[in-house]
Amino acid sequence: MGWSWPGSCGSTPAIDAFRKAAAGADLIVDALLGTGLTKPVEGIYSDIITAINQTGRPVLAVDLPSGINADTGGVMGAAVKATLTVTFALPKLGLLLYPGAAYAGRVIIGDIGIPQAAVDQLAPTVEQITPASIRRALAPRDPQQHKGDFGHLLIIAGSEGKMGAAAMSALGALRSGVGLVTVAVPRSQNPVIQKLVMEAMSAPMAETADHTLDETALPELLKLAEGKHAIALGPGLSLHPKTQALIRALVPQLSCPIVIDADGLTALAGHETAVTTRQAPTILTPHPGEMGRLLGCAANQVEADRPAAAHEAGRRYRAWIVLKGAHTVLAAPDGRLWINTTGNPGMATGGTGDVLTGVIGSLLAQSIPLPDAATAAIFLHGLAGDLAARQVGETSLIAGDLIAQLPAAFQHTAATASPTS
Repeated sequence: MGWSWPGSCGSTPAIDAFRKAAAGADLIVDALLGTGLTKPVEGIYSDIITAINQTGRPVLAVDLPSGINADTGGVMGAAVKATLTVTFALPKLGLLLYPGAAYAGRVIIGDIGIPQAAVDQLAPTVEQITPASIRRALAPRDPQQHKGDFGHLLIIAGSEGKMGAAAMSALGALRSGVGLVTVAVPRSQNPVIQKLVMEAMSAPMAETADHTLDETALPELLKLAEGKHAIALGPGLSLHPKTQALIRALVPQLSCPIVIDADGLTALAGHETAVTTRQAPTILTPHPGEMGRLLGCAANQVEADRPAAAHEAGRRYRAWIVLKGAHTVLAAPDGRLWINTTGNPGMATGGTGDVLTGVIGSLLAQSIPLPDAATAAIFLHGLAGDLAARQVGETSLIAGDLIAQLPAAFQHTAATASPTS
């Protein structure tokens, strides 16, 4: 339903009376507006919301804070800043997406008597990623298994001056349980990757005069890809025209699952068929700027409705889309969405996306199916960032801190997700 807004009452005594009553209250319950909000808050409603936010009292919001769009998390002119939100039956998308998430405070789901069978029949198209939801990706290992049982990931990454991106992807993958990692790099950069990541194998490839991967590396890469269980492509590859052409020629010929990030995404923007012709799963991991290039729009348009942007990219590229940011959105090609709530602003630093590429690639190489591989990687990556921020603070956090906390993130999540915990 929509709302009809009366004009502002213009009654200072009325607002003053509210403020006086609030001053003597221990708690304010916000049940002013609901999920039917379709237009900006105006008039007396806006005045009351402003007054609520100025009281300094804790606020309990019913279902969602008044003034928040239930579908996008947008602020509809004015919105209540709640301390706690009790939502009913299922979380609203607007409580998981920013800026709505910042207005909701702590969110808990209230049981109002809706039978679980009825909820299950709804088959919700949007889910929140939780430890319980990624339990299958954290199964204990059989003592008799060996490194060959945990997959072989090929990482195609790096160029002169950007070998750190390749190294961080490899380290993120190794810390996420993959059995073997091979990193394909421009020939001149092979000594660099060998020094940065001792636990990974390396494969020197044909390069351009600028020490980036050359188009002539295509046959070598296709041969190298044989027998690999997954491929991570893009970090630090550069925007060199020959490298970009190589990516567009390579992607449709690869037969295993691929996760594509960074410069790999730039190469594919406007070249949807390089992805849509693939039979194996493809995961694209853009930040808002890269998503804008994939969709041919501005980054602020992506941020205005992140779920819609992820859904459209998934449909257009027939791929799984990991739209990074606060909070990361995962979209399946069939339209299903997942929202992640781990992570913090300290992760807005160079290299953290490269780590995520490695984590996703690692889980794919271990034959963990989608969406489990993607949801688990996103959640664990964000949690590692949260654990790192507790140690070094958000300001000082760097990608290496996140890699160092991946083991703790896996251990913590496995314990939390356990049915006996």
